[in-house]
Amino acid sequence: MRAERVRFGLLGPLRIEAGAPPGPAKHRALLAALLLSAGNAVPVERLMTLLWDDRPPASAEPVLRVYVSALRKLVDGIVTVPGGYLLAVEADEVDCHRFERLVSRARRAREAGRVAEAADDFRAALALWRGDALADVESSALRRLHAVPLQELRLTAVEERAELDLRLGRGAEVVGELRALVAAYPLRERAWALLLDALCQAGRRPDALAAYQQARRLLVDELGLEPGEELREAHRRALAADRPAAAPRPVPINETPPDISDFTGRTDVLAWITSRTAGPGAPPAVLVLHGPPGCGKSAVAVRASATPNLPGGRLYASLAGRPAGAVLEDLLRCLGCPDGAVPVGVAERVRLYRGMTAGRSLLVVLDDAADEAQVRPLLPTGPGSLTIVTSRSPLAGLEGARAYELDVLGAGEAVDLLAAVAGRDRVAAEPEAARRIARLCGGLPLALRIAGSRLARKPGWTLDHLAGRLGDERRRLDELSAGDLAVRGSLALGYQGLAEPERRLLRALGALSAPDFASWVFGADLEPLAEAGLLQSRGLDEAGQERYGWHDLTRLFAAERLAEESAPGPDVAAGGGEAGRGRDLAAGRGAAGRRWVLGEVAGGVLARVRRARAALLPAEPGSGRTAARTAESLLETGRLRGEARWLSAERRFLVATVGDLRAVGLYEAAWRLAFYLTPLFELGGHHDDWHATTATGLDAARAAGHREGEALLLRGLADLHRIEGRPQAAAAALRAAQPLVEGLELARITLRLGLVEERPEAAEHALTRCLRVFEEAGDQRGTADALRALGAVRRDPALLERGRAAYHELGDPRGEAEALLDLARLHLDARRPGPARECAERRLRINRRLGDRLPEAATLLLLARIATSEGTPETAAALARDAVATYREHGDRRRAAHGMLVLATAHLDLDEIDEAVEVIAAVMGEFDILGDGRGRAEAERLAQEARRRRGRSA
Repeated sequence: MRAERVRFGLLGPLRIEAGAPPGPAKHRALLAALLLSAGNAVPVERLMTLLWDDRPPASAEPVLRVYVSALRKLVDGIVTVPGGYLLAVEADEVDCHRFERLVSRARRAREAGRVAEAADDFRAALALWRGDALADVESSALRRLHAVPLQELRLTAVEERAELDLRLGRGAEVVGELRALVAAYPLRERAWALLLDALCQAGRRPDALAAYQQARRLLVDELGLEPGEELREAHRRALAADRPAAAPRPVPINETPPDISDFTGRTDVLAWITSRTAGPGAPPAVLVLHGPPGCGKSAVAVRASATPNLPGGRLYASLAGRPAGAVLEDLLRCLGCPDGAVPVGVAERVRLYRGMTAGRSLLVVLDDAADEAQVRPLLPTGPGSLTIVTSRSPLAGLEGARAYELDVLGAGEAVDLLAAVAGRDRVAAEPEAARRIARLCGGLPLALRIAGSRLARKPGWTLDHLAGRLGDERRRLDELSAGDLAVRGSLALGYQGLAEPERRLLRALGALSAPDFASWVFGADLEPLAEAGLLQSRGLDEAGQERYGWHDLTRLFAAERLAEESAPGPDVAAGGGEAGRGRDLAAGRGAAGRRWVLGEVAGGVLARVRRARAALLPAEPGSGRTAARTAESLLETGRLRGEARWLSAERRFLVATVGDLRAVGLYEAAWRLAFYLTPLFELGGHHDDWHATTATGLDAARAAGHREGEALLLRGLADLHRIEGRPQAAAAALRAAQPLVEGLELARITLRLGLVEERPEAAEHALTRCLRVFEEAGDQRGTADALRALGAVRRDPALLERGRAAYHELGDPRGEAEALLDLARLHLDARRPGPARECAERRLRINRRLGDRLPEAATLLLLARIATSEGTPETAAALARDAVATYREHGDRRRAAHGMLVLATAHLDLDEIDEAVEVIAAVMGEFDILGDGRGRAEAERLAQEARRRRGRSA
């Protein structure tokens, strides 16, 4: 006859197949009482005794009727019979009755000599257990009358089944199970006797003898008794090696998932794991692989787990969203703990797990851990064991653990992975498209695997076609989905685990396009997002701030969340007739949400950058700082240096923000930020950023109709052209700015025209007029700038000294340093090397005090020229090399090339003709690339001098 399916469970927490068990405790106790007498009537008096533990109240009977009525809504088949109630179910539909029937059947099979059949029946019976019987039923009477006998029968069944397994030669297979049994119930002598026999059968006689000594100590310490006859007999068999023939050596546990056949790269992290694998007898090691979603942490852990050959075997557990207790149950079963022997409580499971792993050298992979508390109970205790944990968080609080941050793949490895999945021939046929796909996937292994899978499933697609689809940022996350793999889903797991304030913060970050940022932008702690793997800490920047970055696909995900979870703004609500289309509506919401977020932070960003600019340009008109100062304190010097470092640290963020503000129509904020950044770009030689932000700022100023803003940016553009050695372009920008302004700003533009004017008389006339305007208006900075410019044009050291003093009065050491540079050059050109050196060294001290590397390089180059004039070419060469190295470090090719000319001159003076020719040849090509005619002409002059000296020496 076919057995009924199990519909009700009492061997563990109360379970109903059709739905959730009753909530109230008395309802659960009533259902348990009826199930324990399945198909039989239970008198009312007995039910009242069971529900109220022998002390029913006076109102118990009417209350019982209410409980029955409520229970009937959850469970069918409750029948009222004379004097009581009956639950009309078959006994085999209740797990405890089926358990008892299977145990009885197993014993009958054993008596009939059918050993294997009996063992299977015992195994089927024990598989019904899910924990302690009646685990969540609050009735001491029910537990006393039913749970205790059931538990005893379970333990006896485990022992009887183990005995049958021994008769079948399965001793090695039951050792782990019996160890778990004696760990949970250390006073059961029969279990110890079976363990000794199993160890002997597995060929582990020393372990069997050690187990006997352990059992004896427990019995003597706990009960004051020596072992009984059964255990002593097992000990005698172990001493005499009287055992059945040993079964084949068991295969070590291996629960890790299969390795990925197209695994690519990651040699560094694999070598790191190998180097930190504990040796035999060493304390257990814990390694944490952490990184952003989709970076391949799990794949690395599985690949790494195949290398260490630990004798205890390999365990694997996915921790995603699971409590430690549930994971422990799985691990205990893998270690051989019988189904019915797994304790209910987490603390008991932890003790049993630690006991079972104490004598084994295991490799354990714990995948996708949320936090330290989830991991700690799962760490094995055996010497030489290794645990590899993967997490989006570094789990910094995990004691004794070593962490490795897994980043995305490099360009070459990314293309290799794409080729391994999509096909090497296809990638080889379109290498440029393959590199573009790798870039659009940001080197993220999950994204690359999905892209490769899509190509593999679409043999008619070219790589260029897929690259084009991925190029649309609005669709990229949609494209990166294949089967059950999806970048969006991987990111969503981390997002859904955040508290709502952190979700709002991630959505706000979605308004930014910057590759990295610090906490000051939103005035919020970003560490929770890093703990969730959605941001990555980049460490401290040069300003001492913790800096955070993110993967480009995470940025798109955050922007998508901002679009889909932000309420539409007024301009979106007033949108046109296409609002019914989902993507357009989401885009509208996203634009409104992004504009709102950027509008909220724009004021703070502008104020912070304006404060930093004021430190670089003290008393600049409009800065709010016009008072002169007569002394510079060490504290103030530190502030000036700190503000320059802060601007440098924030450069990439601020450059991106200019574009963000322009993109959402915040034109005023966009052009002002672009203007405020110009001193940073000049100080650091960031010419590409200067060009880009000026173009964006000009566009924004014109869109806003702000004439003065346009003029300010044209003035900055002229400064850039002048620094790059393009005076005509600078003059054109200044002339375009002149009609836009009047008054003092017009004077500042005229001053710069004087600096690029090729006719000395016209330049002097313009600068003299500007000086008069600034002096009459009381503009101290304008006066200082005009004095310095006029002194340079007239070659008048007195005017330059007045300009230097004016900068000093303003508390502007950088302006003072520039005036000293002009003075030094003037003295050098007049063949006064002593005063030139004095001015240059004063400037060098200021440069170094402020930490201004590029101005320092300019000073070193001037000192090199002074050394040449003093006849010390060795010193000149060393200074020139230092200057060129700094320029190259900062990517300033033009100034590096001019520095090479000074170095070539020193080589000539040292009579190192070959070295000089080599330098000159290299720098000529550089000047050609840069389009620097004056530099090229000077290089040709030096080349001619080298030929002359070579001919003379020949």
